[in-house]
Amino acid sequence: MFTYLDTFQEKGQFEFCPTDILSQVCNAPKDSSGIYLIYKNEICLSNLIYIGISGREGSNNEIIHRLDGIGGRIVNGKQFGESRRKSWPKKMAEEDIEKLHVQWFITYGRYNEQYPRQIEQKLLTLLIGHKGCLPIWNKQI
Repeated sequence: MFTYLDTFQEKGQFEFCPTDILSQVCNAPKDSSGIYLIYKNEICLSNLIYIGISGREGSNNEIIHRLDGIGGRIVNGKQFGESRRKSWPKKMAEEDIEKLHVQWFITYGRYNEQYPRQIEQKLLTLLIGHKGCLPIWNKQI
């Protein structure tokens, strides 16, 4: 369904278990912007629980990268009221999730210049059309 993401040359993935240290397992770069998808337990569309981004379009149509890039957004960004390195293990215990699989794609970097928000909106809209709802950890498009 998201084969469009395969067109991005810079991409990767990692796994996170509740006992891991997020900053040690996250291999996303700290100098680029893009999109990341989070799956619970295994990578399949029915297990997609979150789509997030790092970086935004500025008023002069230039990219505004987060200071610590997509890697920093994943590790230091807040979700569920606190930084992910703290909130993810708690949420995983609450929802009986053994591991998270995180896929990341650099949409604005050395090889591509596509704003992450536009891609996020496209993917969320596709997902709503297919499943009828957002991923459970996303609040809105």
